Amino acid sequence: MHTIDIPQTVIDRAVTRRGSRHVYQGLQPSRTALLVVDLQNGFVAPGYPGELPGARGIVANVNRLATALRQAGGHVFWLKHTQASAGETPWERFAEFAAGWGELLGEVLSLGHTGHDLYPALEVHPDDEEVLKSRFSAFIQGSSDLHERLSALGIDTVIITGTVTNVCCESTARDAMMLNYKVHFIADATAARTDEEHNATLSNMLLWFADVRTTDEVVALLT
Repeated sequence: MHTIDIPQTVIDRAVTRRGSRHVYQGLQPSRTALLVVDLQNGFVAPGYPGELPGARGIVANVNRLATALRQAGGHVFWLKHTQASAGETPWERFAEFAAGWGELLGEVLSLGHTGHDLYPALEVHPDDEEVLKSRFSAFIQGSSDLHERLSALGIDTVIITGTVTNVCCESTARDAMMLNYKVHFIADATAARTDEEHNATLSNMLLWFADVRTTDEVVALLT
């Protein structure tokens, strides 16, 4: 798990601007959804091209949050990055930045491949929902129907967990805030390649996009 280190100067700026570190002092569980981003074998399990060992270290916290939110009357959504099927428009810009590695990753994130499956240690319940997305952000146009599904449930608050912190988690959190959701970004239930990348996202989230909290803090709010 990451060593969390948000610079005090960042925290001080946030407090000076709005009077407190956290924008939201509570949660209304029935209007809250836990979004678990891309904790699929292709990113979590050993031997896959996108393997991020640190992602295995957050599984217990994700399960704790899911259990606490379900018990409080909230909703759990498992987001799965999904490679375009034959005949669908490919994501050309991703191919440019990811190069050959992206092709390998795309293969294991295709429907029907074991790499597309959720990591087995995750505690998925029958009432949870799965969302297939085709871009880093689940909210950007054409990526998924997540926004419509949340709106239908009256959800106005999302809790962001999963991997990769500074890619799909950050992209989804940014778009959620700009779609007017209240966003909680969980510092010890998201995972990146390095502490530096992880903490850079936490700093930016805290300043502009989300309340940055720990698993214990969110569980306390829910209970």
